Amino acid sequence: MTPSIVDDLIALSRTLGEPARPLVILAEGNTSVRLDGDGGSGRILVKASGAWMARLEPKDLVEMRLAPLVALLDRDDAGDDDVTRAFTEATVRRDAPSRRPSVEALLHAVCLTETPARVVAHTHPVAVNGLLCSSSADLLGSGALFPDQIVVLGRHVLVVPYVDPGLPLARHVRGLLRDFKTRHGTHPRALFLRNHGMFALGASSDEVLQITEMAVKVALVLQSAVAAGGVVFLTDEQADRIDSRPDEHHRRRALAAREERFLR
Repeated sequence: MTPSIVDDLIALSRTLGEPARPLVILAEGNTSVRLDGDGGSGRILVKASGAWMARLEPKDLVEMRLAPLVALLDRDDAGDDDVTRAFTEATVRRDAPSRRPSVEALLHAVCLTETPARVVAHTHPVAVNGLLCSSSADLLGSGALFPDQIVVLGRHVLVVPYVDPGLPLARHVRGLLRDFKTRHGTHPRALFLRNHGMFALGASSDEVLQITEMAVKVALVLQSAVAAGGVVFLTDEQADRIDSRPDEHHRRRALAAREERFLR
């Protein structure tokens, strides 16, 4: 395993867990990175259950093979005991002292196999969850508010209804991701899970942090707009124009330049 990959994931996790960033507290949240392979092959590294993001160390990361996780997702009759067995089978070096992977490892596996993402972060931002736990949750996926939102989060995001975390949620999101690709011809960079939290999907740790920070800003702007009398979204024509402008593509490339150091 390349040390820089481990170092990057730990740095991202600790940054997301900083007390000054109201993104996670205690052992909330989890992160993952694809190590190799395409589709359902290869391995991922995922935060262990119970580990604190702000204090994450190499021992708090679990290396897992994707094949057993994907096979579990394809089984209609699988239950909790099957999840436990699949996690055991998927975990690399089971003979060594190891922590149990997060229950969200299955959803991380879905995000890392159904999209081009190489890094995934799941957080519970206070501003985002304030909307996700309200009757206004759908506003997060109802349109674009300002240009930078489109540059960082993309033209569309995915809002997911509440589903029991673990296998049921992973299966449900897999179906939604496939439908999203069919409808929009691309993959979402942000998933908003009602009454739960958000997932940021990126090519690197830097992009995942940018997506998370922009999602928080969007949530705060939405709350302010609602309080000020109502939300006014950009029209589809205006949003599509921003999404296709050459200068906005240049800004995306400039932001991505910081990511080139990752996963070489």
